[in-house]
Amino acid sequence: MSAYLDTHVAVRLANADLAAISPNALDEIAKTDLLISPLVLLELEYLFELKKETRISADDLRRKLEYELGVKVCRLNFQEITAIAAGEKWTRDPFDRIIVAHAKANGLSPLISADRLIMQNYPRCIW
Repeated sequence: MSAYLDTHVAVRLANADLAAISPNALDEIAKTDLLISPLVLLELEYLFELKKETRISADDLRRKLEYELGVKVCRLNFQEITAIAAGEKWTRDPFDRIIVAHAKANGLSPLISADRLIMQNYPRCIW
């Protein structure tokens, strides 16, 4: 079974800031194969460029997560993902729409996120 990480959870894991992650989320992280949407990488690069939350590039952060936790980038068909994301009318945030769409497209996989709007709109959100 796989679970997706949202951007902010990926940063917390890369920084080994486990105290900032809920016990429920840590349990899910420990028992599943972890994936991230390619859009998480784009959002991480934005955060890096803005010097917010991370001081390492998205690619370095991806390598760190892959090496330390086995996190992989999801390779599902992007056209399918964007079709699902177009139906996510609850947010104007393109990152959130596509991150949720990835989890939905992969058999309604769990999505580990502390984002309240995602929690309210994606029933498989874990926090």
